[in-house]
Formats: sequence, C-alpha cells, structure tokens
Amino acid sequence: MVALTIMLSSEKLEGKILKKMHERIIKNFMDIIIMTELRNGSLSGYDCISYIHNKYNLLVSSGTVYSLLYSLERNDLIEGVWEERKRVYKLTQKGEKSINTLLEASDKIKGFMANILKTQNTP
Repeated sequence: MVALTIMLSSEKLEGKILKKMHERIIKNFMDIIIMTELRNGSLSGYDCISYIHNKYNLLVSSGTVYSLLYSLERNDLIEGVWEERKRVYKLTQKGEKSINTLLEASDKIKGFMANILKTQNTP
C-alpha cells in the first residue's frame, strides 16, 4: 500500500511538473505562436486568447495577450487596424520574415532544446 501511495504521489508530482512546464513554454513562446497563427489571417485579441485556449488548453489573461500584441506592434512585427468595433492584427512584412526565419531554423531550435534537456553525466 505504501509503495502504491508513493507511486501515485510521484505520478501527481510528475503531472504537476509537466503542466507547469507546458504553461511556461506556451507563455514564453506566445509571441511566436500568435505570429505563426497570423500567417493564416488576421486575429483580434479575443481570437488570440481563444486560439491559445483551444489549441493548448491554457487560458491566458487578456492583459497578457494585449500587452504582447502592443509590444509586437511597437516592434513593427504586426499591424493593428480597427474593423467595426474591434481591433484586428495582421503580420507585417517584417513579422512574416521573422516567422519564416524561425520556421526555417526549427531543426536547429529542436537540437538546441534537446541539448538543454539532455542529462549531463559528469564523472
């Protein structure tokens, strides 16, 4: 019984760690996630929140998303325009080039991440 309790406790801990890591990765790469989705067409801030929630099962605050959208707009990676009563965002040429560069380097990025996560055996 003790072994089963320890095993279940270990599985809960592993689940919590993986959930936190999932959340951290999504939040840290949210700019890339949003810009990549903008390649498919313009999105409002609400659309971005819905997309992240539906695709990654993570509910992010509107403050987080709008702050990020404003930052991307200040850096000329996206452009916001008013359509009726909402602001929608689309990629700029600079944003398109940035995303294309990242997508072309995806194998290097995967290798870098694998190297970070690789356990180091030091004598």
